[in-house]
Amino acid sequence: MTVSIFEAQLAKDRANYEPLTPVSFLRRAAQVAPSHTAIIHGQRRYTYAQFLARSSQLANALAGRGIGPGDCVAIMGANTPEMLEAHNGVPMLGAVLNSLNIRLDANTIAFILDHGEAKVLLTDRAFSEVIKKALTLTERELLVIDIDDSESQGGECLGEMNYETFIADADDTFPLGQPEDEWQALSLLYTSGTTGNPKGCVYHHRGAYLNALGNMATMELNRDSVYLWTLPMFHCDGWTFTWAVTAAMGTHVCLRA
Repeated sequence: MTVSIFEAQLAKDRANYEPLTPVSFLRRAAQVAPSHTAIIHGQRRYTYAQFLARSSQLANALAGRGIGPGDCVAIMGANTPEMLEAHNGVPMLGAVLNSLNIRLDANTIAFILDHGEAKVLLTDRAFSEVIKKALTLTERELLVIDIDDSESQGGECLGEMNYETFIADADDTFPLGQPEDEWQALSLLYTSGTTGNPKGCVYHHRGAYLNALGNMATMELNRDSVYLWTLPMFHCDGWTFTWAVTAAMGTHVCLRA
């Protein structure tokens, strides 16, 4: 194969190529606007520096339990800071995030956990009734971590420990390096379908990155933007606004939905 003179000695390397990933938006925001308010949820406030630190803690805590690139981490969560952290900490590790629809029944949840080969389940205690039943139906041996949100009402904790305890002792920095390829899977979502069981569909890092930038441009998001989360974050990963708002260094205002 003949190589063009314009492409000679231009093989990809770290000097001329960086895989696209929406996780880079959080890293940049924490560098450029570390003290800017990133997340508001009830009485909780996190800056971008804190947002990155907590997401890194999640990545390190998961790595400490043997989770790595290509492993599936499921989350049954409302619109909370933990959901946003999962959208960064899980792919930061190279793992695949599986956001579960909180309105599904236990049988369907169990099917998705099995089909997606989940290894970890982060679950908000508000959904404990359906998750408790799903755990009896799934064939997976899961590490279950409870999200014990102060804004939540009812439910019980089902897991080995709660989210804050899980990340508490983890390092708050995580090295660059993922993904090696921008076409690697970032998240796993499930359609409702018209017949049979839900069908899985995958976002890759490149696609989520570009879609998030498209949302930022179309909605004219900027550092003064305040985004109220009325859209469920589990729904197509919030149509990638989970990353778009961060790319603009705006403020996420969580509303349990």
